[in-house]
This record gives sequence, structure tokens and C-alpha cells, in this order.
Amino acid sequence: MEIQQLRYVCAIADTGSFSRAAEQCQVAQPSLSQQILKLEDDLGTKLFDRLGRGIRITEAGRAFLPHARAVLSQLDTARSSVQEKSADARGSISVGVIPTIAPYLMPHYASAFAGQYPQARLRIVEDKTPDLIEALRSLSIDLAILALPLRQKDFQLFTILTEPLYAVLPKDHPRAGAKAIALRDLRAESFVMLRDGHCFRDLSISACSRARMAPQIAFESDQFSSVLGLVAAGIGVSIVPEMAIAPNAGCTYVPLSDPRATRTIVAAVLHGRSLNHVQRAFLSQISRRSIRARIPKQKSA
Repeated sequence: MEIQQLRYVCAIADTGSFSRAAEQCQVAQPSLSQQILKLEDDLGTKLFDRLGRGIRITEAGRAFLPHARAVLSQLDTARSSVQEKSADARGSISVGVIPTIAPYLMPHYASAFAGQYPQARLRIVEDKTPDLIEALRSLSIDLAILALPLRQKDFQLFTILTEPLYAVLPKDHPRAGAKAIALRDLRAESFVMLRDGHCFRDLSISACSRARMAPQIAFESDQFSSVLGLVAAGIGVSIVPEMAIAPNAGCTYVPLSDPRATRTIVAAVLHGRSLNHVQRAFLSQISRRSIRARIPKQKSA
């Protein structure tokens, strides 16, 4: 017995005609008739008498009809309940984000989301990529905002933005007025970089490798703000993504000439993970909104 067969029985009883029932159910009449025959065969009795061009419901059909209507009604109720739950704007979402992105994107995202979904509960977890990957797999967070590349294949990725990388120089550096700079031109400089474990450090090292130079690392930090402070103090030079540019940090930012020196930020969701209405809305929101850092104007040399 199939749900569609129950719909056909009710439609025939309501319209008094196989042809009108088929039209109402948007199905070919031969198909509808065949399904009714299969149902009657399954039940071992006729539900309708075919009387020339007309039909008449049998006693068995009259006994069967209220049960068919009750099943369809319960099905509609169940569907409505699920749809209402799915559309519930009071749901919750847990978002993981890496430290080199969190302070620049999340305040804006959280504020915009709270304005649109004031009854939703947003939880933000800041951690490094390996820990967020495990949190996604254990379902302790719903999605994570990460930077490519990701070697794991069990995630669905949604691109948020791609941003260029910049060389960070002290204001009195000889190349501070350049329109662009190649990393190989900084091979003799000391570098201030993020510590191991930050994916942006790996990205920076890859950019240096393409320039065939190994950076001489003088200092390591966990935050871009500390990196910028050390560069401003003349400890060394560095590399930052566009969103980390701070116009008042006492540094000069020069675009890297390497066209591949970029960072792509994505939202990652575990393949097969079902998201509720609020979670889907947040994912849609961050996929639409790109936060571009304000780049200070460079003074000519």
C-alpha cells in the first residue's frame, strides 16, 4: 500500500470520476486506474464498482475511505510540523573560526546576523584549523570559517572571499613607497611571522618558497596586531592578508607582485550534515557578504 494510492482513492471519492481524479492529481488516467487496481488486489476487495461511464464506491470502499483520509491528514500534519521546525528563527548555530580571521570578520557577521535573527543563538568558537576540523567531524560545531588549502575531502566548501597578501614594512623602509614588491627583494630582511600551527604561516612560507627565498625569522607571534607592532618598531618585515591591514599601526603596506599571493577564505560543512533554518541562513549570509579591508594610501617615495 502506497501513500499515492490513498490520495487517488480520496480523489475518486471526492470527484466521482476516474478522469476528474486523474486531472486533480495531475497524473495520467491509465496510471491512476492501474494503481487503484493494485490497491484493490492488495486489499483483496473492490473499492469502486465501474458502471459504464460512472463509478460507485463499494461498502469496502466506504469503510476504507475514512482511514485513508486520516493517514493523509496525519502525513500533512507531520510535514507541516517539520517545515515549521525547519523555518524556526529561534534555532541555534555554533561557528568555528580561525584566529587570523575571527577579529576581522566575526564582529560584522555576528552583528548582521543578530539583527536579522534576534531570537537565534550564535556561538563562536575560535581555534586553529586542526582543532576546528575535529570539531566539525564530532558535530560539536555546525560550520567553520577557514582558509585554503584544506587537504581533507570530507567537507563541503563555500567560498567567502579571496584577498591579496601584502608586505608589511617600517615606514622608513627604502621600499616603503613602492607600488608592488617581490618577496625576493626582501631576502636580506629579518621577518616577523605567526607561530607554527597557524595556517597563515604556512601560506606565507609557500609564498616565500615560490620566490626562492627562505625568510630569516627574527620573531614569532600568535596575533597580527603583535606582528604589526614589531614591524613598526623596526624588528623586521612581515606578510599579512588584506583584512589585517591596520592604517594606524605605524607600518607601510605594499602589495606583493606575486599574483598567487592570495588567501581564500571558505565556510566548511561536514558532507551529509543537515542544517536547520538558522544555520542555512547564516551560511547564506556569510557567502554573500565580503568584508574588504581598508587599504591606506601609500605615500610616494
